[in-house]
Amino acid sequence: MSSADFTYDHVGATRDAGFCPPGFRPMHVRTRLGEGEEVFRRAAEAVLSWEMHRELGVGVDAAADRAAPGVDVTITLAGVVRAPCRVVWTVEESRRAGWAYGTLAGHPECGEESFVVDRTGDGTVWLTVEAFSRPARWYTRAGGPATRAFQTAYAHRCGKTLRRIATGGVKD
Repeated sequence: MSSADFTYDHVGATRDAGFCPPGFRPMHVRTRLGEGEEVFRRAAEAVLSWEMHRELGVGVDAAADRAAPGVDVTITLAGVVRAPCRVVWTVEESRRAGWAYGTLAGHPECGEESFVVDRTGDGTVWLTVEAFSRPARWYTRAGGPATRAFQTAYAHRCGKTLRRIATGGVKD
């Protein structure tokens, strides 16, 4: 996978939790999904298969049915804003599953975002959405703090949507 296609350096850096390159803004949103192996299994599958994103109501045009390094995916918001990305890494372990994508030309932001489900030692299942980004288009620059608020709200919505998927709508 050539890093020349990405709109930023430090491709794959979201693997290192908390890392944020100079000139980018970090984001870290962690949502409790529930407890147990079944919640973890459902959540992991929903993240890896794009189900979480589709359930958010965004368009997902992916080159594969599951996230894998090198897979191109374009997220479309409100049928208007297109966000082309490429998966840069994935993880599928017994207690951790997810992936990250990096921005390609035409994306409104520049940077990387990861979606990782993990099951802690006490059985609690979490979704962590972590990103570093900066505006890449005139409208995201003009949006200023509102653009940042939208990104954070989207990450929180990912957590709520994934909780509903993983628990079958049960609130805990």
